[in-house]
Amino acid sequence: MGLFDIILAIILPPLAVFLKKGLGKDFIINILLTICLLWVGGIIHALWAMSRKG
Repeated sequence: MGLFDIILAIILPPLAVFLKKGLGKDFIINILLTICLLWVGGIIHALWAMSRKG
């Protein structure tokens, strides 16, 4: 995970997850967290999802 990934995860969390993981459950979860938890939940999930392997 590089600097560009971190910046993208902070600015646009769903896009960052989509580019790393594709259109799947992580993307859907991130959209819901971004909307429900007012952006902070999306940022935390994006950083977590992008840093884990697999």
